[in-house]
Amino acid sequence: MTRTLVISDIHGCITELQALLRQMAYRPDADRLLLLGDYVDRGPDSRAVVEEVMRLVRGGAEALRGNHDQRFVDLMLGRPEHADKFVKHGGLQTLQSYGITELPEGPADPLLAEKLGAAAEAVRSRFGDHLAFLDSLPHYAEDDRHIYAHAGLHPQYTPWHEQPLREFLLVREDFLPHPVTADRTVVFGHTKTVDIHGTPEVWFAGDKIGIDGGCPFGFRLNGLEIMESGAYAVHHVLSSCRWVLKD
Repeated sequence: MTRTLVISDIHGCITELQALLRQMAYRPDADRLLLLGDYVDRGPDSRAVVEEVMRLVRGGAEALRGNHDQRFVDLMLGRPEHADKFVKHGGLQTLQSYGITELPEGPADPLLAEKLGAAAEAVRSRFGDHLAFLDSLPHYAEDDRHIYAHAGLHPQYTPWHEQPLREFLLVREDFLPHPVTADRTVVFGHTKTVDIHGTPEVWFAGDKIGIDGGCPFGFRLNGLEIMESGAYAVHHVLSSCRWVLKD
């Protein structure tokens, strides 16, 4: 029986990812594995997560792009981006995992641009394949019953797949409380389920399934199993990460 396994918002938590794949008994030759983005930032080893995702994709898995992945790539490739947001939302942990030691002290560091520029040059020279991989990832995947996206679908766009990249990566308020206009269930990450219904458990809401368990914040990494019959099963691994957003 073919299963679809879905994981999102790993955020550098490599130990939890590997444990969850073992718990779900992932078989590359029999299962469809979908990863919904946000591999980097906040957790302890973004580099290892990216390497693992690349390995999984070589073995047949599908990986989508998340907003944190996009921000990291944009900054490392010298594209316009808010460097202060990168630093504030866990980007320094990503750079540390890539061996960068000269890090900004925070978003207000007067040498922020200089230090990030040097870091970007080092990452480009040593890990250009990681950046190229993340920069090549698609925005969505689908099957007969589901649409998979990092953040969700904005209801104003018809057909849904023509919505801008920004919405695939960032939509929240315009998605969560509104009916899905597509004819399938949307499986998404990006918004922690604890912020939606007060618990890190997977959120089932009829036309939406939210799976971001808030792993880097100390909650859990969720895995959604979709059976060929259409039935769902939920797996999870408790997180050992404890990242805190600092003002």
